[in-house]
Amino acid sequence: MSPRKIFLLVSAFVFGFTAFLSYLSHFFMLLYFIWVPVFLIGLSDMQQRKKAVLRNFPVIGHFRYILEGIRPELQQYFVETNLNGRPIPREVRSIVYQRAKGALQTLPFGTQRDVYEDGYEWVTHCLHPISVDHNRLRIMVGGPECTKPYLASRFNISAMSYGSLSGNAVMAMNKGAKMGGFSHNTGEGGISPYHEKHGGDLVWQIGTGYFGCRTADGHFSEELFAEKAKKEQVKMIEIKISQGAKPAHGGILPGAKVTPEIAAIRGVEVGKDVLSPPYHSAFDDHQSMLRFIQKLRQLSGGKPVGIKFCVGHKKDVTDLCQTMVDLQTFPDFITVDGSEGGTGAAPLEFSNNVGMPLNVGLSHVHNELVRHGFA
Repeated sequence: MSPRKIFLLVSAFVFGFTAFLSYLSHFFMLLYFIWVPVFLIGLSDMQQRKKAVLRNFPVIGHFRYILEGIRPELQQYFVETNLNGRPIPREVRSIVYQRAKGALQTLPFGTQRDVYEDGYEWVTHCLHPISVDHNRLRIMVGGPECTKPYLASRFNISAMSYGSLSGNAVMAMNKGAKMGGFSHNTGEGGISPYHEKHGGDLVWQIGTGYFGCRTADGHFSEELFAEKAKKEQVKMIEIKISQGAKPAHGGILPGAKVTPEIAAIRGVEVGKDVLSPPYHSAFDDHQSMLRFIQKLRQLSGGKPVGIKFCVGHKKDVTDLCQTMVDLQTFPDFITVDGSEGGTGAAPLEFSNNVGMPLNVGLSHVHNELVRHGFA
């Protein structure tokens, strides 16, 4: 039961119980004078739309803001500064919140960093800037075999599935993608109605479970894939090989979480555990993976198809690049994840110790692509 409903039920109980007690003694009428202001505050909280915490947690949400007023002082002076918090410093988090509310676009009081500390990086600027064509800020994705290449933004929404996120969160992100002209990665959980509601560009991610394009026994279905991949809203397809937080680990979606809605979206049975194996059943080496990419490109009507992985062994990347040269078959894009990637579906040992950090892995992939003549 939501906090909003609990508040209304408690209010109804308090008013009813107070009315009953008032027959015994007028003294209990004082409860009305105590609770009526609380009730009015709660109603006001539920009606306003500026603060989601108060709207979802009427009355008690105010304690959160009181603590927010106290905590920065304790945090800054006794625990950490606004700049050294992890994974995101308080300075950055605060400015994101303010900009999301349309309250503030700039940071007052100037530079707050120690610009002489080790590791400080800055953005270079030109003495004679020029007007930049906004189309130059986008990247055309799609090789010669693509009949429907995609002009992609440099900044996009990364993968997170519906089910991990609520429907409202998915709709909010997709609406943002539509408004901002960038893409929204579906995550491996499939394309949900929430991804489609606002029409933002989608990158359909396909993991080892082939959710949304799988047969009854969990293998890849060409027919279901073609049906969804040809939708106008789907701009690119990303095959997920691994991610930083759980490379080659796979996962299980417990049957208790497989609601009729989730089952319909992912193409699985209601109430039964769903296995995402640690490997793809549609291919098992570089050659078969590249052929699979070709197949998906054809089935999608010529849309860009790429791969996502976290680097494990450097030799894997070298061998993949050499296989691309030998077969003259290429993915249209490569997404590199780092070991610092987050998930709620991996053991601690995997999250903390498996995979190559992003800076190292991305640099190696870039160097190998350049060495093999791809960039």
